[in-house]
Amino acid sequence: MKYHNILHDNMENGPGLRVVLFVSGCNRHCKGCQNPQTWDRNSGITFGGEEAAEIFQELSEPYIAGLTLVGGEPLMPYNVPLLTELCKACKEDYPDKTIWCYTGFKYDEVKDLDIMKYIDVLLDGEFIQELADEKIEWVGSSNQRVIDVKASRKAGEVVLYQ
Repeated sequence: MKYHNILHDNMENGPGLRVVLFVSGCNRHCKGCQNPQTWDRNSGITFGGEEAAEIFQELSEPYIAGLTLVGGEPLMPYNVPLLTELCKACKEDYPDKTIWCYTGFKYDEVKDLDIMKYIDVLLDGEFIQELADEKIEWVGSSNQRVIDVKASRKAGEVVLYQ
């Protein structure tokens, strides 16, 4: 898997201060995308042990609320295996830290993936520039949802994050 950036102490991609991993690869190419440089799955830097250690070092800080996965598209099939292992390890080492994931997929398309066992909040749906709304917290367009994954899995239906 390739990635473009790891942000530290970010306040824009979920509540609190967060570590944000920008992965490479997305075939959606949404008009008005904030990160078109991440579309090519072969662009960026190969993710490995040093990068994982960097994320874990940041998560060890008590003021860091959690990890956010963005892209590109974190849930592209070629990104999911490594991200599943990363999220699993994060939850094992830091069970109180939250994992947020931005995706263009709808919840029903990805709810059965193993990675969903570790994701606390899923921000789903493609960005649609014509539905862009800066007043909605955490997402870019009104068709996108902020989903409480644990509550949704328990209820058997989508439960929005409060």
